[in-house]
Order: sequence, then structure tokens, then C-alpha cells
Amino acid sequence: MKLAVSTYSLSRWRQEQRKTLEESIDWIAKAGVQGVEFAGLDDQPPADPVKRAQALRAHCRNAGLEIPSYCVGGEFLVPPAEQRSVVEQVKRHVDVAAALGVRSMRHDVTRGPKDGDKRTVAQVLAVVAPAVREVSEYAKTLGVITSVENHGFYLQTAERVEALVKAVKLANFRVTLDMGNFLCLDQDPVAAVAKLAKYAVMVHAKDFHSRPKKRTPPTGWFATPKTIALRGAIVGHGVIDVPAQIKLLKRAKYDHFLSLEFEGIEEPTAGITLGLNYLRQLLGEKSSTATAAS
Repeated sequence: MKLAVSTYSLSRWRQEQRKTLEESIDWIAKAGVQGVEFAGLDDQPPADPVKRAQALRAHCRNAGLEIPSYCVGGEFLVPPAEQRSVVEQVKRHVDVAAALGVRSMRHDVTRGPKDGDKRTVAQVLAVVAPAVREVSEYAKTLGVITSVENHGFYLQTAERVEALVKAVKLANFRVTLDMGNFLCLDQDPVAAVAKLAKYAVMVHAKDFHSRPKKRTPPTGWFATPKTIALRGAIVGHGVIDVPAQIKLLKRAKYDHFLSLEFEGIEEPTAGITLGLNYLRQLLGEKSSTATAAS
């Protein structure tokens, strides 16, 4: 497995230090990883996304970085005319993904029915799966695999993610597997990875601190729909059993990227560096001597 860092991990650093996306890429390269994952492109939508993607691809190539994945939004549980528009919008993101030269693109599918909407999961999947399939069929023509990530609360458990994959019925549609996000619905992250590892096209390395909602401090934590609250952690410092998950991924013959997603309250570059060193230890690599950069 190879290591990458998501640009999402440095979003607070870019804002607080007034850094550009190119400076984020340069920092990631100095951190000694092999790849950078793009969570969108710039913080503000570029005028010409494909042209911007081509420029970023060149910058990454010059920095010695691969681009394994591109992550975007999407909401397909909408009326037919609106869904048609969403499908075309996500296809345009596929064009961007192809311009970046990525192997895979993760797009959101739905945050679920709104209040008062009594549709079952099966009924929701019947609405969204054909649209997701159309996007993935288009992506296949450009050499891009599409995927869903276990996040957003609604399509977050291993069972629901697998149900969507089976409903789409397309080998080009797979899973971006987030190691930590299963905890948001109080699901055992190790058991969930065991269930979904065979579908993984990309993996996010993420960790959380956890405690009961009634003991949650006012800052830095978010309440889940279940009984716990979570706070983003430096990978290896939280409650997620990352070593067990990596063993399961190896058993499933996953040999692509682990992309570090840092959501902690610590200074981002320091938190990312510590997390990467922990992952290197698990993968049998040497730790980086990189330090937090301003």
C-alpha cells in the first residue's frame, strides 16, 4: 500500500496561513508520501475546472506525486428533472477526474429522505441507483472508477453501502472505504471493513476520539445520531483499530493508496505528520523526519 494525503486535511491550514492549493501540494510532497487526493479543486470553484485540473496535474507531477482520487458531492434523491441536472453535473466532475488522471472518483449519493419522507432504504436505492449507474458508465469510457464513501449518516453503515453497490450492479462502481466513519453510526469499524474490503477502490485513514454524548465538551466534538460524540483524532491516537483494519485490507489484496484524512483540532501539519509516521510504522516503512511547516 502507498500513502497519500487528502487536500481536505490541510483546508484549515490553507485558511489560517493563507496558503494556496499549490502550496498544500508542495507540503504534501515534502511529507514524503506518494500521492495527493483532491477533495474538490480550489476552495472556490474555478472558472474552467478541466483546465485547472490539468494545471494541478502538472504541478503534482513536478512535485513527484500521484493523484489517486478526486472527491465531490452529489444528491440524487431529488425529483426526476432535478436528478437529470445532478447527473450531468457529476459527469462534468468525471471530466475533471479524467483531466487529473485519477484512478477513481468518489461522489456523494444522498443524505437520505427529508423529514416526513417515509421511503424505505430499498425505495431510496431504487431512485438513486440508476443515476449512479449512468454516471459510472460514463466514467468508465474515460478510464475512471466511481465510488461511494461511507459517510453522511444515511449511506454510512456497511450494510447500506453494500446494498447500494449491489443495486448499481456495475463493476466500475465501488467503495471509498473510510476507516473511521463507521463509528458515526456506532458500528464496529473493524467488522465493517471486513464486510466492505472486497469492494474498496480507495481507503481513507481516519481516527476519532469517542465519549458518551452526556460527557461531551462544548468545543471540538460533534454528536452522532447514536449515543456517542466524536472528535477527529491524529491517526493512531484515537479509538479506531487501524492495525486490524490494515490486516483485513491486506487479506482482501487491497494494494492501492491509504489517504490520510485529518479532522483533529491540533495544528494540521503536525497532526498529519504524526499520523503518517504511525501509518508508516504499520506498513513497515521508515518514519519521516518532516516537521510542521508554516
